[in-house]
Amino acid sequence: MKLLSRIKPVEIRGDLRLSIKLTAAVMTLLAISSLLLGRYAISFHDLVAALQTALGHPDLESNHYEVIKAVVFHARLPRVITALVVGAGLAIAGSAFQAVFRNPLVSPGLLGVLNGCAFGAALGLVLQAGLYGVPLLACFFGCLAVAIGVLIAKRIGGDSILLLILGGIISNALFAGLLSLVKYMADPENQLPDIIYWLLGSLSSVSLPLLEVTLPIMVIAMALLLILGRVLDAMSLGDDEALSLGIPVSTMRYGVIFLATIISAITVCIAGVVGWVGLLIPHLTRLIWGASHRFVLPLSALLGAIFLLTADDLARMLTSSEIPLGVVTELLGAVIFFFLLTRTWQAR
Repeated sequence: MKLLSRIKPVEIRGDLRLSIKLTAAVMTLLAISSLLLGRYAISFHDLVAALQTALGHPDLESNHYEVIKAVVFHARLPRVITALVVGAGLAIAGSAFQAVFRNPLVSPGLLGVLNGCAFGAALGLVLQAGLYGVPLLACFFGCLAVAIGVLIAKRIGGDSILLLILGGIISNALFAGLLSLVKYMADPENQLPDIIYWLLGSLSSVSLPLLEVTLPIMVIAMALLLILGRVLDAMSLGDDEALSLGIPVSTMRYGVIFLATIISAITVCIAGVVGWVGLLIPHLTRLIWGASHRFVLPLSALLGAIFLLTADDLARMLTSSEIPLGVVTELLGAVIFFFLLTRTWQAR
């Protein structure tokens, strides 16, 4: 578990502001490239001209502008923004969970939120809950799964990290079983394919009305976690050290879990189950910039956004038919994680 912590950060960790600016610049360039690339390629000149036309300075013919407007502003832009926010959210949630549980192998799904969301979405699809019902059920059962895990820990005898992990294992198993039951009972011709596709993750059918409701909540939760960077630094040292610094450990632990759960549940509601981001990106960030959460949280957000946007670009451009996003993140994550482990083992 402590393999990656043995690697010394590289020398560029010194200037946080410069690191953030450089990473943000890479993210911006990637976002612009994502707007241009696809089955219908658009030049940068046409994109700028379309922006000028949209601002009231016509620089394109009407027909050409309408095409670019449909492709870029209606299809690609919402998808790019969603990929950036979802990737950043998963990375921040993963960093927060790893700090709270003092374990670099922890991911946002530890307490059952992913299996809970998956069960809720599958149930919504079987019940034909509609455009808003499915994500609402997914978010509700995701939060319920975490609440059950926490209550189990308290019922056993406390709120220690070990008991929370055990409660999460029970909650994960419970909702994994319920998900399997719903899949077994679903119509194999109409409902089961929809469930499987949703579980694989995708940004191909992003709902703008849903984003208008969920993204502000998610951004607020992310901002609150960013503010708690110093607190997470103290908590990652242990309960006694944090208490000696005047930090209410139990209250802060549940507060961080609540915020990270909200972020994780919303990301699953929007994009389905997307793996590796919350586990891999915090590792990569620590490898480059060190273990301080003042560094890890904001830079994890940027790297998470870059990772998921890259994965989404590959998902929609590698083949003639779009590959599920979860498949691409699993493949990319496995390769990168193998590289990190190899690098770590050689550094021992």
